[in-house]
Order: sequence, then C-alpha cells, then structure tokens
Amino acid sequence: MADAHPKREFLEAAGALHPHPERVRALLFERYRFFDPLDKVQVKYEMLRAHAVEGQTVAAVSGAFGFSRQTFYGTLHTFEELGVVGLTDEKRGRRGRVKLTSEDVTWVEGQAAAEPELSGRGIAEELFAVRGVAVHRRTIERL
Repeated sequence: MADAHPKREFLEAAGALHPHPERVRALLFERYRFFDPLDKVQVKYEMLRAHAVEGQTVAAVSGAFGFSRQTFYGTLHTFEELGVVGLTDEKRGRRGRVKLTSEDVTWVEGQAAAEPELSGRGIAEELFAVRGVAVHRRTIERL
C-alpha cells in the first residue's frame, strides 16, 4: 500500500478533505495546480467567489464545483455568518453536555418554587444574570 500524501492526510485530519473531488469540474481546478479539488474549504470558497464576483448562477457554480444548490445556500449562509471558518464541516456550538452544579440546581429549584409563574426561559435568564451560568431553557425545564 502506498503512503498517503501529507497534504491529503492534513486535509483529512482537519475535516477538509473533499469526499468527491472528481465532481469538481471548474476550469480553475483543471488548469492550475494551486487549486486543489481535494481541499473542500478551497472548493467551497471558490464556488462562492465565482457566484459573487463573476456573477455565475447558483445552478452553474453548484454543478461546476460538485455541490448541490442546497449545499451552496447553506455554505453561503455560514460563510456570511462566520467567515472562512464557516466553510469547514466542523460542527459549531457547544461541545459536550452542560452540567449544572448541585448549587445551581438548588438555586433553580428555589426560583421555581418562589416564582412559579416564571418560564424556563425566565429562570435561565435569571440564572445567567445572578450566577453567570448560561443554559438553554430546556435544561431548566427538564429539572
């Protein structure tokens, strides 16, 4: 078995390895070695650039860069929201579970008993304001 190319290994480790580089048919990727169809982040960026700068249609760039139109719009949204980081497939948001300390749970239960009209969202907002602990309202509602 031949050794994998170091760039391919790097892209795979970074979650940026394009699973279907053969679908990339854009001329830049065929003509110039700088443009690597294995690099999913570069392919997505060039797809967005071709649409925004060159004025190519969404259907045209989606096909040329090997993605669906749905993927194009999702990529555009995350790029506008997060910049280049949005071009990676890394999941955004909290990593792992959030655990309230026993003191936080006691405080939440006390608030719920003292002010039964408060919603989970209201208690979560107070928990953040008073104790600096940020949790989703559903975390409070599940207690």
